[in-house]
Amino acid sequence: MTAPFASLAAFRALLAAAPGPDPAAREAARARDAQLTKPPGALGRIEEVAIWLAGWQGTARPVIAAPRIVIFAGNHGVTAQGVSAFPAEVTAQMVQNFAAGGAAINQLARAAGASLSVIPLDLDRPTADFTAGPAMADAECLAALHAGWEAAGQGADLLVPGEMGIGNTTSAAALCLALFGGQAADWTGRGTGVDAAGLARKAAAVTAGVARHAPLSDPLALLAALGGREIAAMAGAIAGARARRVPVILDGFIATAAAAVLARAVPGTLDHCLAGHLSAEGGHARLLAALGLRPLLDLGLRLGEGSGAALAIPVVRAAAACHSGMATFAEAGVSDA
Repeated sequence: MTAPFASLAAFRALLAAAPGPDPAAREAARARDAQLTKPPGALGRIEEVAIWLAGWQGTARPVIAAPRIVIFAGNHGVTAQGVSAFPAEVTAQMVQNFAAGGAAINQLARAAGASLSVIPLDLDRPTADFTAGPAMADAECLAALHAGWEAAGQGADLLVPGEMGIGNTTSAAALCLALFGGQAADWTGRGTGVDAAGLARKAAAVTAGVARHAPLSDPLALLAALGGREIAAMAGAIAGARARRVPVILDGFIATAAAAVLARAVPGTLDHCLAGHLSAEGGHARLLAALGLRPLLDLGLRLGEGSGAALAIPVVRAAAACHSGMATFAEAGVSDA
């Protein structure tokens, strides 16, 4: 399914026309849940997840058989402002580490039974420093959206978009400030572990970037002006999954910032998404609250790579397994009175 958009406006129109969940399947799943051999509501949020999943899969008995994690990698020109504790070349080095199977996400994907792929996006050509001008031209942003859209169409029945990119918490913070307002300090955290001076430089870069691009109000234009290729690609993957009715687990602050662009562009476009976890990165709790998302897990992570969402895959698989595999009272010969 090739990405059917050639402009940001066409991408927005596609979002607006995206399909919703199957209401009949959702109601059939709700009716089945009421007949399973357990007290009503005994599995708590697991029951909600199963019914949500049923609506997007279009069946009263959902199954997760092919979860997929896709990591997009990009480099950021704003690192020239001294916003990261690590140099930009670490992005390419970590891509090599992913390919060799040596990163945390490799182990978590294996443990979750998920396939893993890594898509580097022009690592030799960082985005521009958004404090001095737009990070990406529209054509560059569209190319990244296309990369994400196409990656979402590889046969997964559950998708986790992840990222790697030195400097990308700065881009994510700038996007959140531009989209939701407040102060730079509300959205800016320590990322890779910058010291107090580095945090101050980071907040200053966020403030300067948002001020420079303040005339822009369109979320997709802000994505081009303040984002990164990997952030745009995650937005494209989330949108591509919605078009295919594939449910998505969101990772931490950066992935959720990518999702927030879509939510602000076309309200309701994150209905197929769950928040995998609450990150320890500054701004993530505030962002989840702004989007009305409740995280499945809270483990104090701030790694990125899709790691927190990968840990949530077994929770979603368990929800489907319980809902679809449990016997009803009638099947088990158990009294439901």
